Amino acid sequence: MYAIVNIAGQQFKVVKDQQVIVHRLEGEEGKKLEFSDVVLVENGGKVKVGTPSVKGASVTASIVTHLRGDKVIIFKKKRRKGYQKQSGHRQDLTRIQIDAITA
Repeated sequence: MYAIVNIAGQQFKVVKDQQVIVHRLEGEEGKKLEFSDVVLVENGGKVKVGTPSVKGASVTASIVTHLRGDKVIIFKKKRRKGYQKQSGHRQDLTRIQIDAITA
């Protein structure tokens, strides 16, 4: 059984006991979360597709840890003008574990 669910503006294909890294979610480690915006549910070969979401379906997850992604370097340059600019960014992320999928 798997589901496709919207979490923090992105769609993820999730299975029970899977760990997923998503954009930073509010809450402390160990907190239970429930996502009701489920787009698709597959259970034993039967597929339910929502318009836009499947009614009564939800995904329960718990927060494992908060972390930060790899550093991304942004470098801008205009040739022959002496213009150079460099900056960096690290994305705040959350690792969650899928506890249950209810259809």
